Amino acid sequence: MKKILILCLLFTLSLVLITCSEQSKHLSQKISTPSSQSSLTIWWTKGFYPEEDEALQNVIKAWEQQTGLTAKLTLFSDDENLKQTLNALETQNLPDIVYNRRLEFAVNPKAAWEGKVAEVSDIIEPIKTLYTPSAIQSVHLYNHQTKKLGYYGVPIQQQTLHIHYWRDLLEEAGFQASDIPKDWNNFWAFWQQVQTKLREQGKSDIYGIGLTFSSESNDTFYEFEQTLAASGIQLMNYQGQLLVNNPEIRQGIINSLVWYTHFYQQGYAPPDSIDWLPEDNNINFLNRRLLMTLNPTLSIPASQKTDPEIYSQQIATIPFPNLPNNQPMPNFVSIKQVITFRNSPHPQEAKSFLSFLAKPEILLNYLKGSAGRYFPVMPQLLSDPFWNNTNDPHLKVAAEQFRFVSPLSSILFPPYSQIFAENVWGKAIEQVIIEGLSPEVATDAAIAEIQTIFAEWKNQE
Repeated sequence: MKKILILCLLFTLSLVLITCSEQSKHLSQKISTPSSQSSLTIWWTKGFYPEEDEALQNVIKAWEQQTGLTAKLTLFSDDENLKQTLNALETQNLPDIVYNRRLEFAVNPKAAWEGKVAEVSDIIEPIKTLYTPSAIQSVHLYNHQTKKLGYYGVPIQQQTLHIHYWRDLLEEAGFQASDIPKDWNNFWAFWQQVQTKLREQGKSDIYGIGLTFSSESNDTFYEFEQTLAASGIQLMNYQGQLLVNNPEIRQGIINSLVWYTHFYQQGYAPPDSIDWLPEDNNINFLNRRLLMTLNPTLSIPASQKTDPEIYSQQIATIPFPNLPNNQPMPNFVSIKQVITFRNSPHPQEAKSFLSFLAKPEILLNYLKGSAGRYFPVMPQLLSDPFWNNTNDPHLKVAAEQFRFVSPLSSILFPPYSQIFAENVWGKAIEQVIIEGLSPEVATDAAIAEIQTIFAEWKNQE
């Protein structure tokens, strides 16, 4: 009887141990892989052409194959992406990964300050020497919650302004490429002269200058910052002090506004350029409504790569003219970056993806797969033959620009990013053109807004 009782007890105990073991094993699996039941969520801005989206999808597939994890990609327009991202930050219904063309100024500096963006110093520190100084500076931000600087975001690509024109239209007006002046003032006067010649030939629907005048387009900010540089105007000194109260700085802004808006007012730019969105200068140029335009990426020629005649023979890319003092014009760069959030649903997986994306060989394949619209943020990648093809009339000019660059002030001084985000220059331009305000009044309104922005940042310190 005792043996039977002992055997029963042993059997019961073994059942309990097996059951507990299975429960423990199941619980252990759930704890060790808390996010294994759902995919990494990625929000990305849709590319200007299919190759960009395909290049991203290839990166995601390669990461999935390497890690065994899965990702769900959602492509938005840039505007919708930004709207969704800002809303997610408010509601804390966050994705894991976000890429938007405006993160660098419209989201990251402020969100990192507020402690909402995940620090990724463990990803950046080991590879920071691979990046350009501007790229590293763009994600080296202050977290007001921790009272420390850290790396918040992974730089993946950079852009600067390029100038494009139609060779055949220039020739129809009786000019050659060699006639284009190399100095700032004569350069712009030249395109007005070419428009006049084309108008005399009955081409009344072609405009000589493709600047953007809208507060809805980022291009306006880039172009006006370049205009300020041509006038030698800097809103801040190297110590980060705001200089807008200086009468000379104020007058420089006024002069730049007068210079910039007169192209529109005198009919050298399309009437609808006051309403352009970022893609509209591309569309108007490719529709041959513009003789010349500026664009912060190589998306205009890159969109025509399937037509060698247009790409290589008709569209030309040229560097900026020299400053009025005959010194080289600085090529201002902005840095496109990818971020994850402090309260990301899958923090470990998000960092895994960012670490994978930051590998030089992965970035290289992504940028080349995107048809070279953007340029590398790692100098070693810039030496790749893709960007040094002397037979490519666009890449070789752009590659030379990227060898001599300066960071936008929004990279050096985070409060300046809010001037960019609010498109203060676009508002001032619209006030002069649409509302009929004097450049002096529009400048004072811009200065007041800039002072308010900096005061708000200071009050948060």
